[in-house]
Formats: sequence, structure tokens, C-alpha cells
Amino acid sequence: MSVFLLVAIVAAANVAGALLVTAGAAGRRSLLGFLVGFGAGFMLAVALLEMLPPALDVAYGMTAVLVGYLGVHLAQHTVVPHFHFGEETHADAMVSPGVGLMAVAGMVPHAFFDGVAIASGNALSADLGLLIAGAVLLHKVPAGSALASIMLASGNSRRRTLAAVSGVAAATVLGAVVTPASDVLERYGLALAAGVTLYVAASNLIPEAQRQKGWLLPGGVFAGAAAFYLTRLILPGG
Repeated sequence: MSVFLLVAIVAAANVAGALLVTAGAAGRRSLLGFLVGFGAGFMLAVALLEMLPPALDVAYGMTAVLVGYLGVHLAQHTVVPHFHFGEETHADAMVSPGVGLMAVAGMVPHAFFDGVAIASGNALSADLGLLIAGAVLLHKVPAGSALASIMLASGNSRRRTLAAVSGVAAATVLGAVVTPASDVLERYGLALAAGVTLYVAASNLIPEAQRQKGWLLPGGVFAGAAAFYLTRLILPGG
């Protein structure tokens, strides 16, 4: 499958998550809850078992992993301190349309490196590119839902909300497009993206699963990790 087709599908999932919120889809909370847990387990497995080993083979590769991890930590705790990977419910904190736009701006670098990760992984092998695309896809729907919730809660219109989330989705496509043309991204892109993926899985999604009652989210984490191993068995050369 073409890397650009993979990235286009992944980017579209961002908009799908936003549509769940703007259209008021029934049952979205349970769906998003399971996706948060499942995505966490799958992403964690992909990052640790598929993305980190190639980073070890590159000089200063682990430094790039750390830079990616700390970079997204900085963005999410300074630009978007209220962001969660699910539907936002603290509308009392969202009083200005600018807050929603700040959340969108803070997610653009993260979305960009999603595209970098897919393109970098695909450059090493088609299987790795497919696995990374699957991991990214799983958190795109909750991320799109969260962004749309913040935008709407901060007083933005549905039209502006969908346009903003579409812009974030476009950043994913841009990341995949520029990676082959950049020596730095071509060499360190996968390592940087591994740090970003680890952060999203371990610092964003796992805590979301831990703070929810019941077994839907925590069980989803184990299901996601198990799905990774099943996918590796199915893929050629697995």
C-alpha cells in the first residue's frame, strides 16, 4: 500500500473523530473509551518493539527519541494544558475561542511527526510502515474528538471546528511528504517519532485508562498489545 494512501487514511481519522462530536453521534463515549485503551496498548508495543530497535542503530538515535518525547511534553503542557485524548468535559475552563485555537496549534507538531513516523517506518519496510500507521490511526479518532470538543466548548462554530481539525490532519500529510526530502528527518525521523509515540501512549493514553472506572479502558490496553502481536503474525515476514 502506498505510504501516501496510508497517511491519507490516518489523517481522515482525525476528521472522523471531530465529526463524532459535531454530529452528536450516539454512543461515542464508549467507543472513544475503548479506542483510548486499545490505542495505548498497540502504540506502546509498536514504539518499544518496532520503532526503538532501529533508533539504536543510528548515532545519537536515543537522544533523538528523548528529544521527541520531551518536545511533545513541552507542547502539551504549555500550549494545550487542558488536553485529554477523549471527549472534553471541562467546558467551564473553555471561555475564549482562542483557547481552542491554541489547542489546535499545540497538536500540529504532534500530527506532523505522526506523518514522519509513517514515512520513516515505511522507508525501512512496508510492514513497519503499516504497523506504525495502524498505531497512529487508533489514536487519531480520540484526538480529533478531543480537539473538536475543545473548539466547541471555547465558543467556536462547528464549521471552524471542522476546518481546524482538518488543518491538523493536513499536518500529518505534510510530515510524510517532507520526510524523504529532509536528510535530518530521513535519518532521525523514526527516532523522533518513537519518542512522540511513547509519550502519547505512556503519558497521555495510559493515564486516561487508569483514571476511568471499570475494565473497558484498562482492558483495551491489553487488547491493543495483543492485537499488535496478532498483526505481526499476520503480516508477511511476521
